[in-house]
Amino acid sequence: MDIIEKMKKEMFRRKLSHKTIMTYMFYVKKFLLFCKKSPKKFSKKDCKEFLEKFMDKEFEWMKKRPINDEIAGSTLNVALNSLRFMMEEVLRKSMRLNIRYSKTPKALPIYLTKDEVKRLINSISNYKHRILTSLMYGAGLRVSEVVNLKHIDIGLEEGIGWVRKGKGNKDRPFIIPQCLKEDIKNVIRVNKRKSIYYVFPGRKGMHLSTRSVQMILKKASKISGINKNIHPHTLRHSFATHILEAGADVTVVQSLLGHNESRTTMGYIHTIKPKLISVRSPLDDI
Repeated sequence: MDIIEKMKKEMFRRKLSHKTIMTYMFYVKKFLLFCKKSPKKFSKKDCKEFLEKFMDKEFEWMKKRPINDEIAGSTLNVALNSLRFMMEEVLRKSMRLNIRYSKTPKALPIYLTKDEVKRLINSISNYKHRILTSLMYGAGLRVSEVVNLKHIDIGLEEGIGWVRKGKGNKDRPFIIPQCLKEDIKNVIRVNKRKSIYYVFPGRKGMHLSTRSVQMILKKASKISGINKNIHPHTLRHSFATHILEAGADVTVVQSLLGHNESRTTMGYIHTIKPKLISVRSPLDDI
């Protein structure tokens, strides 16, 4: 039995993301090197022994680097999920191990103030790059989502755009800021004349790379003098923070960000704390 091919087919059938497929394959291949049995004879005990020995080795390696236990915890969770998928979804075997998910400390997301966002955007001299950065913040888009946008995904009249096959292979709408409509219209008009169908093209008619966007923001953060670790996702965090501060409902924000679970969106609720301080307790009015 070729367990690797069977896993690939099952993951493709379920339309898992390319990143998830590659990650699961990585850990399953390591498990196959560890366990020399036929897949039909794989057991929960084999999986547990692999996780314990593999993670001991990984942790020793990671201790030599300036990282904390958070990475070890998240790695264990991913490795466990990989083996669980192989056992339950491909081999149809029970995988209820007595291994508790390692708790990964959640750091509060880093975000920019509105003034810092303005300074960052204004420090970008390239017109198209400035529009791209503005849209990432103004719509809360992931970097992979914004670079893959095509003309047909933009509805300027409705003020709505569409992310196609985003994270989890899902489509979702996003808001187009009113102040960007004319700029986006101009960018699309120029691209159409060149028969380019991406809103933000790179070389040879393909879309701009995520690496290029990272470099754009790195340069902009240096010019603007903002002393924060700014990357594409920082703009998404800032979008979520600012619309929650403005009073948007958490479920609406969840939909705009494309989160599967509301608890992911709730990670941004820390931004509401200043407002909670100004709210009076009903006990004080009795």
